[in-house]
Parts: sequence; C-alpha cells; structure tokens
Amino acid sequence: MYLCYFMDDIEVPQYFLCPISLQIMKDPVTAITGITYDRESIEHWLLTCKKTTCPVSKQTLPKGSDLTPNHTLRRLIQAWCTQNASHGINRIPTPKPPLDKFQVLKLIKHLRQPQFQLKTLRKLELLASENDKNRSHMVEAGVPKAMLLFIATRFKEGQTDGLEEALSVLNSNPIPSAEAKQLLMENDHIIDSLTWVLGCEMENQELTVKSHAMIVLKTITTDPSTRILERLEPEFFNTIARVLKSGITRQGSNAALNVLLAACAWGRNRMMMVEAGTVFELIELELELPEKRTTELILGI
Repeated sequence: MYLCYFMDDIEVPQYFLCPISLQIMKDPVTAITGITYDRESIEHWLLTCKKTTCPVSKQTLPKGSDLTPNHTLRRLIQAWCTQNASHGINRIPTPKPPLDKFQVLKLIKHLRQPQFQLKTLRKLELLASENDKNRSHMVEAGVPKAMLLFIATRFKEGQTDGLEEALSVLNSNPIPSAEAKQLLMENDHIIDSLTWVLGCEMENQELTVKSHAMIVLKTITTDPSTRILERLEPEFFNTIARVLKSGITRQGSNAALNVLLAACAWGRNRMMMVEAGTVFELIELELELPEKRTTELILGI
C-alpha cells in the first residue's frame, strides 16, 4: 500500500521519512539490516546506545557497522523538493562526504604551522558542532590532547589568539580520562596554562572563554585516579576566587565548585582556599544564585 503523510497540506511519501526522526531525510544511508535512515539520526543512535539494535528490525547493529549512502533515494527526495518548491519546500542540498579520522589528523598537523592555526581551529570548531560522528572521530584522532597542548603553548608565548576556538573545541570534545591523566603526568604546564587563561583579560567572549576553561579544568582534575589536586599552588585558588567574584556562566560556576569540592580532600588545599577568600565568595555566590545543585556544592565545600 502507498503510505504518505501530510506536511503543510503537501503529501510526503512515507519512504522519504527517517524511521527515527520521522523527518524528511537529508542524507539517507542504509544499514546492514537493509533499513534506510537519515545519517545523523542513525549515527546518533549508534553512538549513544549501549546495546545497539536496528530501530526497525530489532536486529543487532554493531556500532562500527557500515552505513551505505542511498544515492537513489536522495535524488528522489531532491527531485520531489524541487517539484514542490512553489509550496515553500526547500531543496535538500547534496550532503558533504562524512568526516574521517585521517582528515582530522591532517588538520592537527596544520596546527603546527602558525599561518594556518586560526583557520584550522575554526574548522575544527565547526566540525565539532555538526554531529556526534565528527566529535567521535576527533576524539579518536587526538584533537582534545592537541587543543590542550595548543593552550599550553599559548601560555608559554603569552598569546591569547585562538584560545576561544581551542576551548570551544575542548568543551565539545572532552579529553578521555586515561589520556588526560597521562598528559598531566607528561606536561606540568597544563594546569598552569588553564589557570593563566582564567586570569587573562580579553576583548571578546571573555565570559564564555573562562567558563569553558573552568569546565575543562573540572574534566581533567576531578577524576579520582588523577592526583594532580595534591600539587596545586595558592595562585590556583586565588584565581578561582577572582573568577567567582567577577562572574561566569552558571555552568562555569558549577564546574569551579566541583573542582574546589574535589580539592577539599587535602588539608593544605583547604588552608589555601580560606586564605584566598574562597569562603566569602561562596557565600556571595549562594546569595546571588540560589539553585539546588549550586547550593549542594557550596555547602559541601
């Protein structure tokens, strides 16, 4: 039987719709089970489900299984969109080839060349914002580590160019715990560089940059297996206290509170926090942002 549904009084063939999103497919791909889905929807399904099965057939669908572009169906959808342009239907553009690990590795190499750095960072930022599959390839290729090392290099050079983009990429692609632990053991300047970012004065996007830097600090310091919190210096706590006083986003503030709470495990850290005036700033923060999770963290500290 010919199935269809209606969109703004326009009849849309059922086989143009993704079984997951129930939207017209922009990039139809066929799984090994023979079912066609929109690429973004099925890739998100495969990346986020612990035990993946084909949403329609319920057959096992390995996370690394191939997705074959369905060019014929895409052309049919594009032709239908063109025929219905007078009804306000926009033609679906031909999708770009999916990103792969080797393309990402090439971009990482470009970071070593000063004339390409800013352009490369913006390209990585754009790729990270597009879909889960891109972010997965970026993590596999070592982009989070490359971003942290780039920030450490900027710290040594005293330059802020590219920090906004690098931290944005890191915020979208958190470094895996094991990789972060190894990197912190090999490079003493990672924590210092992020502390430096928190203290920098910037012309643009200062609030966002510092919030992202705080979130990255939380990611790499609060893992119990990473003993970096044992070796913190007074300037670290002085900087966090200043940032809390000057104000950042709520997500950034909660990240800072998570770092401070984890640091409380060591008495020397508690002494440095008191000396930095952190207790006063926490009381001020509680008065300004009475929110359950924030209050729990503040009381815990």
